[in-house]
Amino acid sequence: MSQRFDSSGKVVPVTILKILPCAITQVKTLEKDGYQAVQLGAGKTKKINKPLKGHLKNLGIFRYLKEFPCPIEQFKKGQILDINLFQKGEKVKVTGTSKGKGFQGVVKRHGFSGGPASHGHKDQLRMPGSIGSKRIGPVAKGKKMAGRMGGERVTLHNLEIFEIDKDKNLLYLKGAVPGIRNSLLLISHE
Repeated sequence: MSQRFDSSGKVVPVTILKILPCAITQVKTLEKDGYQAVQLGAGKTKKINKPLKGHLKNLGIFRYLKEFPCPIEQFKKGQILDINLFQKGEKVKVTGTSKGKGFQGVVKRHGFSGGPASHGHKDQLRMPGSIGSKRIGPVAKGKKMAGRMGGERVTLHNLEIFEIDKDKNLLYLKGAVPGIRNSLLLISHE
């Protein structure tokens, strides 16, 4: 993350994203595959296995291959999708995997307030409290309890493109995006 100044001089928090050019490696059709989708390849790697090398013949060697269901009329195998698809001021949605926070208690994970700190409540400050009754039996499904937090697929909508640097393939988005540094994100039009 960084910050930029807008035309009125206000500070705007921005996230700087490097946009990898994506090549269309396969177009799936209803007749041949039973559904319509486009497979995109992005990033570079040194080694891939032989079946993948045959699949990507004459296209390059890609680190990431992802498939997206969509209408296929405007796409052709070998076509390049790059930063020129985006325009300043446009709204986009960003999908990524949120930061993993490990095993967390109910206060951090679900925002419970915890118990009182005095009058016979020793060691009960951050406890969840009662989790059910004798009549119901087992703990109800979906009960808010301690457990793993983060590491989930998150989509943020209506993020504004603040600036575009086409020479360096950088996209400046207003606000924060999910995930750690250098993680893979999906940016699409709203």
